[in-house]
Amino acid sequence: MEKIQAHIVGEVVSSNSSEAFSLYEKSHFGEKTGEKVRYSFSEALFLVEREKMEILSGKKKLFERELIKKFQKFDKKIQLKYIVFKNLRNKGYVIKTALKFGADFRVYEKGKKPGEEHAKWIVFVEHESSKLTWHDFSAKNRVAHSTRKNLLIAIVDEENGITYYEVKWIKH
Repeated sequence: MEKIQAHIVGEVVSSNSSEAFSLYEKSHFGEKTGEKVRYSFSEALFLVEREKMEILSGKKKLFERELIKKFQKFDKKIQLKYIVFKNLRNKGYVIKTALKFGADFRVYEKGKKPGEEHAKWIVFVEHESSKLTWHDFSAKNRVAHSTRKNLLIAIVDEENGITYYEVKWIKH
């Protein structure tokens, strides 16, 4: 497969190449928006790192370090979130943004297709040094419960190791 040629304009990474549509159908990377496939920052970084995509700003090809710097202008947590995205994607999960839920990601069980199935988890990414109050935890839990998803809190440590905490509701 040829590399996907994508372009970044403002905070939007997208491509109208046949390779982009093919990868979307096969592996659920990106979101179809009209004549283009639009990528989250994490998806774009993942595909660039895997050498499946190159991103152009105008006619200039951007490399990973430049992309991260550009993405950080719009998302301060992109490096932390990308570590979690890459870990889950490498395990075979499909990960999508969860901005409309106020969370970092929605994660689909292996073999489940976004749009046809519901995500199983809603993920919040935190660094081990950040403080999570009971109020914050409760708010995150409420978001997960109201969207009928399990809460997954991903804690990233100094060595980029990840510990996942899953919270499920149980009925008595």
